[in-house]
Amino acid sequence: MVVGSDGRYFSRTAIEIVVQMAAANGIGRLIIGQNGILSTPAVSCIIRKIKAAGGIILTASHCPGGPGGEFGVKFNVANGGPAPDVVSDKIYQISKTIEEYAICPDLRIDLSQLGRQEFDLENKFKPFRVEIVDPVDIYLNLLRTIFDFHAIKSLLTGPSQLKIRVDAMHGVMGPYVRKVLCDELGAPANSAINCVPLEDFGGQHPDPNLTYATTLLEAMKGGEYGFGAAFDADGDRYMILGQNGFFVSPSDSLAIIAANLSCIPYFHQMGVRGFGRSMPTSMALDRVAKSMKVPVYETPAGWRFFSNLMDSGRCNLCGEESFGTGSDHLREKDGLWAVLVWLSIIAARKQSVEEIVRDHWAKFGRHYHCRFDYEGLDPRTTYYIMRDLEALVTDKSFIGQQFAVGSHVYSVAKTDSFEYVDPVDGTVTKKQGLRIIFSDASRLIFRLSSSSGVRATLRLYAESYERDPSGHDQEPQAVLSPLIAIALKISQIHERTGRRGPTVIT
Repeated sequence: MVVGSDGRYFSRTAIEIVVQMAAANGIGRLIIGQNGILSTPAVSCIIRKIKAAGGIILTASHCPGGPGGEFGVKFNVANGGPAPDVVSDKIYQISKTIEEYAICPDLRIDLSQLGRQEFDLENKFKPFRVEIVDPVDIYLNLLRTIFDFHAIKSLLTGPSQLKIRVDAMHGVMGPYVRKVLCDELGAPANSAINCVPLEDFGGQHPDPNLTYATTLLEAMKGGEYGFGAAFDADGDRYMILGQNGFFVSPSDSLAIIAANLSCIPYFHQMGVRGFGRSMPTSMALDRVAKSMKVPVYETPAGWRFFSNLMDSGRCNLCGEESFGTGSDHLREKDGLWAVLVWLSIIAARKQSVEEIVRDHWAKFGRHYHCRFDYEGLDPRTTYYIMRDLEALVTDKSFIGQQFAVGSHVYSVAKTDSFEYVDPVDGTVTKKQGLRIIFSDASRLIFRLSSSSGVRATLRLYAESYERDPSGHDQEPQAVLSPLIAIALKISQIHERTGRRGPTVIT
């Protein structure tokens, strides 16, 4: 098995426990990143490379760390992807009945020392082996087979050098940014900031968005840098900024990557078979897919739903509005991969980030899309809000209703409680969010996110499409404000939660 962490508080203690329990339960070999560090994409990469049984990732993704922060244990299966629901459910059922466990409490390993450590446990199992590996090397070797590193290096070092700024947010990505972007691809060392992994992420929220990646945003607003990127704690999420702080939304980023896959050698070799997106992600990807005549698979939120699609060869590019994108080179979303894709596109097209985005809008139209998070809510309150909303919007009389907001009139064309039937194995996943689709193709989506501790998060998504280029320069929240007004009216979120507004807007 493979074991890694994003370096957050308690990771080293947890790794020691994982090692002691693995030894006592017959796992013959563990691969662990040096100092316990491995990004989530790197864990997926190593699992697939060595054909491991699976991997354990100690991370709480983009949530804060430190003694008062979050901690999580994630299990990935043999294809390198997140455990599917059937595996997670089985683990949970066992956890309710387990009465004892085996452990080797005196076993100690040195996480700082590269190389092999072997232990004779004097029991029925074969010798127990722990291999401490460089956290970057195996993953870097894979990236070399995907991209034209020479083209990217020329972009970052040539006479018309692109100045970049990359923020690792004191998460796991520091060593990867330095080794790949600086050492391998020639970006100056001062291009990379916050690259020392810290147990509390420097007291910051390691979440790559406009709310939390403010250090990067301010640097980009100065105009000195042409390209900016930030990563979350475990390296699977990313944000792209252009010169002067030009923001690329995650949904736009996914669609632009899809439209420019010809810039990536990997896709010349593998071809483009299809795309996947989570249901709340904007439909910008669908317009690209239609132009390329490839299918789009709409799944519930959660990367695990893409694994079957990729394993079966149905699609090889997937993404979510929550700043995650990846391809079938792994079975995880991959922040650094996405950054290298963007640098490859810039190198090939010889345009700025903003020019690439605006050209995309001119060709396909612009999808205005926002997510409003109401965090830390009482789970009972959110349950009743969603229950009442479902009763309202799925009633037949709701179809055809019109909502007038200012000069806008929206007519309800379709509603449902989203459910997904996996085209590979027929598994049905129900109650994945409430959708309201209007006659102009605008959408409202309400979805409960997984709880953190005893609190819940209610997410509201709004999307509107603008074909006319003269309407492409508006602020998303201004464009979407009529839809938001409708959503707040029918859901009564503010009245029922006592909140005046969302916690985070992305």
